[in-house]
Amino acid sequence: MSAHDTAGDRRRPGGLVPAAVALVATTWVLVWLLTGAHGGLYLGFAGGPVAMGAALAGSRLISRQAHLSGPVRSFWRLLQYASGCLLTAAVVSVLRANNNTGLSPYVGLPMLVGVAILMTAFIRLPFGERTALGWIRALLDGATVAVASTLIFWYVVLDLAPPGTSLVARIAAAVVGVSGVLLLVVIGKAAAAPETPVHPTSLRVLTIAPLVDAAGSTLLIAGGEWGRLALSVLALPLVGVSVAGAAYLQQRAFGNPPAKVTGAAGRSLFNLLPFVAVTATAILVISVSTQDMSSRQRTVIIGAVLIAGFVVARQLLSLRENTVALRGIRRQQAELERLALSDTLTGLPNRTRFAVALGERIVAREPSSALLIDVDDFKMINDTLGPAAGDQLLYQVSQRLREHCRPGELPARLGGDEFAVLLPLDDPAGAEAAAARLLAGIGRPFQVGDQQLLLHASVGIAIAADGETADEVQRNADIAMYAAKESGKASWVRFEPKMRQDLAHHARLSGELHTAIVRGELRLVYQPVFDLHTGLLAGAEALVRWQHPERGFVSPGDFIPAAERSGLIVPLGSWVLREACAQLARWRAEFGDGAVEAINVNVAVRQLRESGFVDEVAAVLSETGLTSQNLILEVTESSVVDGWQVRATLQALHEMGVKLALDDFGTGQSSLSLLRAFPVDVLKLDKSFVDGIAEGADRGRLAVAAAVAQLAEYLQLKVVAEGIENEEQRDRLVEMGYRYGQGYLMAKPLPAQECAKLMAPAPPNPDSDVRPQSRVPSIAS
Repeated sequence: MSAHDTAGDRRRPGGLVPAAVALVATTWVLVWLLTGAHGGLYLGFAGGPVAMGAALAGSRLISRQAHLSGPVRSFWRLLQYASGCLLTAAVVSVLRANNNTGLSPYVGLPMLVGVAILMTAFIRLPFGERTALGWIRALLDGATVAVASTLIFWYVVLDLAPPGTSLVARIAAAVVGVSGVLLLVVIGKAAAAPETPVHPTSLRVLTIAPLVDAAGSTLLIAGGEWGRLALSVLALPLVGVSVAGAAYLQQRAFGNPPAKVTGAAGRSLFNLLPFVAVTATAILVISVSTQDMSSRQRTVIIGAVLIAGFVVARQLLSLRENTVALRGIRRQQAELERLALSDTLTGLPNRTRFAVALGERIVAREPSSALLIDVDDFKMINDTLGPAAGDQLLYQVSQRLREHCRPGELPARLGGDEFAVLLPLDDPAGAEAAAARLLAGIGRPFQVGDQQLLLHASVGIAIAADGETADEVQRNADIAMYAAKESGKASWVRFEPKMRQDLAHHARLSGELHTAIVRGELRLVYQPVFDLHTGLLAGAEALVRWQHPERGFVSPGDFIPAAERSGLIVPLGSWVLREACAQLARWRAEFGDGAVEAINVNVAVRQLRESGFVDEVAAVLSETGLTSQNLILEVTESSVVDGWQVRATLQALHEMGVKLALDDFGTGQSSLSLLRAFPVDVLKLDKSFVDGIAEGADRGRLAVAAAVAQLAEYLQLKVVAEGIENEEQRDRLVEMGYRYGQGYLMAKPLPAQECAKLMAPAPPNPDSDVRPQSRVPSIAS
């Protein structure tokens, strides 16, 4: 996947062409003016409809793009309507092409409606305080500027109009001019807001429109012939360029977070507008007071103006102090936000910041995907190297994520060894490529002190769908991550709705399993282990079965994973241990030496992590009257490498005298070092290797099976072959040196009563004085 494949890097089509068309139209009008080709006014006014048509197209394009947030699309939709009104005014200007003083009402009316719609669009943006007091302040600022600009237009500009100018044309131009000044105030407040959904540069470009409006209205009334003509033909093209250009800038800003205005310069400039209006009015009052007034009257007026000036100066100083104080408060607020939303160890955004960012994108209907990354077997590394080295390793993982994340992607640490990355895309292939890229980055060796460590991670991918919340997306990624771990770790899995159904099924099954343990719906069956040389019973493995009162038989392949996920594997394992030992005690009481010497019980890694498990085993043996030689605990290879706590538990059991069997040998992390470090007594060759050895059908499996037999002989371990289903397999295993085996060829898992029939001692021989031997050679001895 290239660097431009992510949604955050792609630009949606459109936006540039309308801006280019508007700019060309404006350039044409400017060339027309400068060349003095004024013979055909229609040619000069023709640039207005072209530019405003381009502005209409640009704002329409961006208002129809679903990847933008609702407020942004609403803003540009209103600008589309305003552009339509100004386009109407431009068309009327072409039809009435002239250089008369003032503004025709036929042009002024659609222009005024367009300005009103523009003002509505900006008022609806969040700026200032959205409180009653905030609205009152904004209204007072607007009223101050409106009254001042009206007085200036009425007393100064209108009086400068040439004699004979229509009063209606002058008033129309003045009304449009005052509206432009008000629009400038509104745009200024929106552009200076600390946060705005519309790109701030776009807002600043849009200030061209009210500036042109105010200047054009003034020149239409009081300007000379060339100045009047220049603004008549250039005003609407310049407005079209500002709208189309702002739309293009907004388009380019897609995927970037809302900008924050941290400086105070922009805010101060627009906050000064009401004071400028007061100052301009004061100058106007002084100029009026010099006419037809006595000296005492002029003194009173000048004194009042001076007092107003002093008040304005005092307010300006207060404004400056407030600005400095506000800047400091914002710096402190930004630092507090950084501390609250950052992880102290790695500096990455924390769980809260990740959830907020994901939620914001979902609410704004922007493409979003979440990757949940969990370092595999980190607990074992942390237990082995210590917490300090573990923290150093986590920091390096965070740096590796930063290094391999592309622009627009947000890495975060959720806690412990769990990380996340927010992707600005909703493309499954892109999300999977990003997961593979990050896994490859984490898979390179890490240097911790003088050691080089190789890490792997499991990644869950969840793509935000319509109607989902941030919590649901994170939960989906979590489900997918656990699926990746169950599939063998060091991989990624993309969430599918079926996974949630499976999880709900497991949760429901866990609840029913808890009830089944309490109500005694579970039972044990026993898989016999035979001596392959004599065909006699050598042991038995306890297997749990569930007969549901409504569903009937529930497969262990269904309820054992549910028990492991829910933690019920601990009480379930305790029940199996106690029941199996009790059954062996009954057999030994009934058959004496004819019974098997030891019972095999499977133990989950969750049980081995329990601090009281060794005491529990000792208590069960004591209560049932058995010794440690009567119990064989079967553990998987993944259990052995789980961590120091599990290894300590296994060592304590071995020292107690309990036999330990390594189950499903050959399918996990098998190694000679594991056998040397682990106090194993019995190896159980996995059924997958037995399946392929008949008549040498699978030379690879045949080689592994033979190697395991030799390994067990050299290490003086007992070895049991699992899953023997035909005589050819049995014979080949015997040839390799296997003494013990279990499988459907000899017997299926049997109820206790059926298994007991295999333990009956051989009938005595009346012709012999020799005491009959037990039919049960023991695998435990």
